[in-house]
Amino acid sequence: MKKIIPAVKGTRDFYPDLMSFRTWLYDNLRLASESFGYQEYEAPLLETIDLYAAKSGEELVKEQSYVFIDRSGEFITLRPELTPSLARMIAQKQNELIFPVRWWSFGPFWRYERPQKGRSREFFQWNIDLLGVNSPEADAELIAVAVTFFRLVGLQPEKTRILVNDRQLMENQFDRLGFSKTMRPVISSLVDRRAKMEPQKWDEAALEEGVDRKQLSGLKAVLDDKDLWRGSENLTRLFDAIRMLGVEDYVSFDANVVRGLLYYTSTVFEAFDTSGSVRRSILGGGRYDNLLSDVGGQPMPATGFAMGDVVVSLVLAENGLVPDFDPTSAKILVTVFSPELLDASLNLAAELRQAGMQVILYPEPARMNKQFKYADRMKLRWVLILGSEEVEDKRVSVKDLEQGIQEAVARDRIVEYLRKTLA
Repeated sequence: MKKIIPAVKGTRDFYPDLMSFRTWLYDNLRLASESFGYQEYEAPLLETIDLYAAKSGEELVKEQSYVFIDRSGEFITLRPELTPSLARMIAQKQNELIFPVRWWSFGPFWRYERPQKGRSREFFQWNIDLLGVNSPEADAELIAVAVTFFRLVGLQPEKTRILVNDRQLMENQFDRLGFSKTMRPVISSLVDRRAKMEPQKWDEAALEEGVDRKQLSGLKAVLDDKDLWRGSENLTRLFDAIRMLGVEDYVSFDANVVRGLLYYTSTVFEAFDTSGSVRRSILGGGRYDNLLSDVGGQPMPATGFAMGDVVVSLVLAENGLVPDFDPTSAKILVTVFSPELLDASLNLAAELRQAGMQVILYPEPARMNKQFKYADRMKLRWVLILGSEEVEDKRVSVKDLEQGIQEAVARDRIVEYLRKTLA
């Protein structure tokens, strides 16, 4: 017996049940996006590595990207994120588009990471962005979109929390604590890792990076200050807008949220599960006002966020919010009584489909109990039987598996009958 060739490590096979869930997820994020007037778009799955090199961070480019040289000698990557592609697309047609631009997308991405709970190498991601508006209210709108999605899928405030911070506020605090400009990326990385490390080990890591004990004490005091945001005009306006949008029960301030990517300039936010064992963020984003000019466009304010499908799937599963899998969208099975009556069954199935109904035709003549068992396993409701007696009497036997009743319907009235039943 030949060995089955396994899937590539870190990828997933989407069997019908998982595909059904992915479609359900897509439908809800589409609804959340479009309820705020956002338009769907898509970018190439392949990009040049230069697009990410300047602003996405060294780790993403050198360690996490799938990079190869194409036949022209150019370095190409499977896209690890979408924001740089979005910035490039906007820059290319900056004089043609109507601003502010509200765009969203849902598609596949790849990062070479160690597969583990909540993380895979291939994943699907919701991206949603608002470009052309430089205000905290624009950031608040994106947070409200995220909350709208949470409400649609049943994630209540006691189970999900969106934590907000402002990078400019943190830069001011770093100035006050005496951190040099060259130390800022190191400090931001330390802050970003704080929640994932034991306190003592985090302290040790900070000291190893050159933070002195006085600075460390001051930094921890800043990170633990829940009222720090009150000194920021940007965050004060943002929280006012969040309250007006009716989503304040999901949102709070946390100075530990800085986001790892280098292109964020001001507001940053992440959403976390607060009820289960999933420790990774559900989504994250913020304001990136300089990225467009970095890819050759005119400077333009922008804000947005991304949500991968892996973590949110785990959170929904742990909270019992994954919808039941329906094996088929059809509700009607047309049976095949015998080889001689196959044409009659084919004709009936075709007529019902032409009338707009979703119909499964059993693929071959078989015992009726086998066909009924199939209908039951596929959660079909109606089974239509065309035996020799039915064909001779110009009728169809209709069995309602849900009600447990069966009746004969005239062949020329079957479409009308099923329409009324399906209504």
